[in-house]
Amino acid sequence: MPEISRKYQLEDLLTLCAEQEASDLHLVVGKNPTLRIDGTLVPLVKKDVLSPRDTEELAQIILDEAQYEIFKKNLEIDLSYDFKGKARFRVNIYRERGYVAIALRYISKKIRTLEDLNLPPTLADFTRYSQGLVLVVGPTGHGKSTTLAALIDIINNTRNDHIITIEDPIEYLFEQNRCLINQREVNQDTKSFSAALKHIFRQDPDVIMIGEMRDLETISIALTAAETGHLVFTTLHTNSAAQTIDRIIDSFPGHQQSQVRTQLAGALLGIISQRLIPKVDGGLIPAVEILVANPAIKNLIREGKTHEIDLVISTSSAEGMISLDKSLANLIKAGKITLENGEMYALNRKNLKTLLQT
Repeated sequence: MPEISRKYQLEDLLTLCAEQEASDLHLVVGKNPTLRIDGTLVPLVKKDVLSPRDTEELAQIILDEAQYEIFKKNLEIDLSYDFKGKARFRVNIYRERGYVAIALRYISKKIRTLEDLNLPPTLADFTRYSQGLVLVVGPTGHGKSTTLAALIDIINNTRNDHIITIEDPIEYLFEQNRCLINQREVNQDTKSFSAALKHIFRQDPDVIMIGEMRDLETISIALTAAETGHLVFTTLHTNSAAQTIDRIIDSFPGHQQSQVRTQLAGALLGIISQRLIPKVDGGLIPAVEILVANPAIKNLIREGKTHEIDLVISTSSAEGMISLDKSLANLIKAGKITLENGEMYALNRKNLKTLLQT
């Protein structure tokens, strides 16, 4: 197929993705192009089943020459793709069974507010600090990047700061308002998260957003930055606030863990753990666990008693905290999600049932 026809095919699929309000588009050999809509995979049965040549040539349309060489060498690549200036996609191109496969995540051009996202307005409190660490955690595809963008945009519109983001790839593009914003992309503007962070203090940032803490060096520098006058936002793939704290501490060698507990207790401002749940009337709605690092939480971190954190969260609603199961129970009681979906995402089904009876 001529290149112009292949480009038209890609544009047609990306347009469908945006029109159907899908979160993802999957292009896999032997399957119809497939959208993910409200969390469910929907094959486009009116489109032809994809051949090896289809996915190979679609990948070549998306990648420039340098990116294609990286892909051939590493067999996978992450990048962002701008579609006619109207939409952006986070793209991963990889190989499976020797064939090329493509996963594209749709990124809205508009940065949505906390209200747009049905998130608690109290999350804005985390944007009012001059230093400290805020973590947004949860599984892949549950809106962590979107929540981070909403928080960073609050800062952009309310403060006069220098914001530096380090992402792989860049997702939301910020329009500078009151803040000076530099967005750096791994493999394009820097070699790695850790390499970018090594030099970031010389760049005079006030606020640092790290797309993901992937390794020990990145975690270590992020903690140092949060201790030394910087407000740091980042993500981890963890299921709860308590698990997040354990994951960070366990990333370090045993002889350093006592020091890291003290460091984390001093730097942590809060943890937001979220899930996107299918709504009864269509679409998705977030269930959110919120930890606010008050003196009780900080003491538990220092003393290595993270198993007691869930109890503090459950009994500290006056301070803006809420457990994930309580958030799910509230959504079920309000008729926004089904009991079945609530149980599917609950951390403790027995606890969820108890909360539904109160």
